[in-house]
Amino acid sequence: MKKKAVMIALCLLAAVSACGCGAEQKQEMTLEEIESNKKGFTAGASVHDPSILEVDGEYYIFGSHMDAAKSEDLKKWDSFATGVNAKNKLFSNLFDESMAAFSFVGKNEDGGYSVWAPDVIYNKKMKKYVMYFCTTATYKKSSLAFATADNPEGPYEFQDIFLDSGFTSKTVKESNFLDIVPDAKMSDYLTAGDYDNLLWPNCIDPTVFYDKDGKMWMTYGSWSGGIFLLEIDEETGYPIHPETDRDAEVDAYYGKHLIGGGHNSIEGPYILYDEKTDYYYLFVSYGALQAKGGYQIRLFRSRNVDGPYEDAQGENLGMVVDHSSYGLKMMGNYTFPSLVYTYMAPGHNSAFVDEDGKMYVVYHQRFKNGTEAHEPRVHQLFRTKSDWLVAAPFATSGETLNEKGYKEKEMLGTYYYVNHETDISREVHDYEAITFEEGGKILDAEGKEKGSFELESGTPYVTITLDGQKYEGVMVEMVEEAGNQTMCFTAAGTNNETIWGVHYFKED
Repeated sequence: MKKKAVMIALCLLAAVSACGCGAEQKQEMTLEEIESNKKGFTAGASVHDPSILEVDGEYYIFGSHMDAAKSEDLKKWDSFATGVNAKNKLFSNLFDESMAAFSFVGKNEDGGYSVWAPDVIYNKKMKKYVMYFCTTATYKKSSLAFATADNPEGPYEFQDIFLDSGFTSKTVKESNFLDIVPDAKMSDYLTAGDYDNLLWPNCIDPTVFYDKDGKMWMTYGSWSGGIFLLEIDEETGYPIHPETDRDAEVDAYYGKHLIGGGHNSIEGPYILYDEKTDYYYLFVSYGALQAKGGYQIRLFRSRNVDGPYEDAQGENLGMVVDHSSYGLKMMGNYTFPSLVYTYMAPGHNSAFVDEDGKMYVVYHQRFKNGTEAHEPRVHQLFRTKSDWLVAAPFATSGETLNEKGYKEKEMLGTYYYVNHETDISREVHDYEAITFEEGGKILDAEGKEKGSFELESGTPYVTITLDGQKYEGVMVEMVEEAGNQTMCFTAAGTNNETIWGVHYFKED
């Protein structure tokens, strides 16, 4: 930057920062300048509950209502399938004369057919792309099914349904339940002849993954009895049903109970194994999916594929009255001064580690614009010193962590800070201005001391203390969604809260 600009910045006592270790200092933008340059982007497609698959450098997302799209940069998406009907070429035989995928659930409450939350994995032994998905009729009557294809875009050939929920004493024979567990004690599954959906799962939202030993697993479930896990036979694509062990919360039909229950809001489970940390990370969504429903992403982790899965407080989520304090809240409703719209109800995510080692979370995002319109969003994930995962505050734009870290003087200035807290509500977590000052001090908007920050030399790690609570995370340079250069922090606390902060720079 020119010397004159630097002198003006110093004279105005504007905070300065650097976009890169050892780079020239840059002048920060004022709030008025940021707000006058609000911009956004459209993803180009709308895919609800996006589950991601990478094949030869191209990215595919599959979502509810038989929607699918592809991308080369994780930002702009081109739709190639949409609509629950026979004209959709994603499936070859889903709507043939047998309608086998709907043989148990039938039509939904609107008189149509529901196909929700597909997840595609390449099965190495079958040498097929296998799509796991659910068909559903009510909040508890659902089936899990799978289909296979030779190419990621399909067409997928429906194979079979293999797990049902929501049966009654009169309809259980229409399910495969008694075929799998013929000696089942039905009073364990039914209450007054109806399905006990406080204890047992709604069979929706399946996602399939390999563990570190090469075994294949499926996690699934939702509001009702919570989230469950079943091993998958890689040779056939069907689940391997275990023996019942009530003490270990293992059921011969539904598998291992992981978290949730009591009809608390929880859905969209996704398990990602990370070789670097040797943790299995379990992502779930809380709240209702509507824009004002409080939808959000939570995180648990375990050393073992079958748990126990614990949050940042070391707690496992069982059947509790209020589950809002359980699970690291990665993001909820929030806004920043450069965003055109407030971001609402992010959730039902997938996640993956790309070929270059970068880790990403993929989810659908709604907006505070008076509609329920939604788009896919992809944010990079980072590991904290304690091996929790935190998301970048903005959609990915090719950012890379500076592994050599930063000097304190490069971090100084005004940050627009959001605390996602742990509420499950329509509340929007608005930004507030804080200032990083010399000596590691953090001041609030009135100039009062609010906390501190500490950089770990030679690394991108930062520890931020605000109002007495410590958060561990990273500093990362990003081009945010209005095109501005920024320095951001993203950090998580043992209180299950995640904080984000953004420092905006003027262009050279």
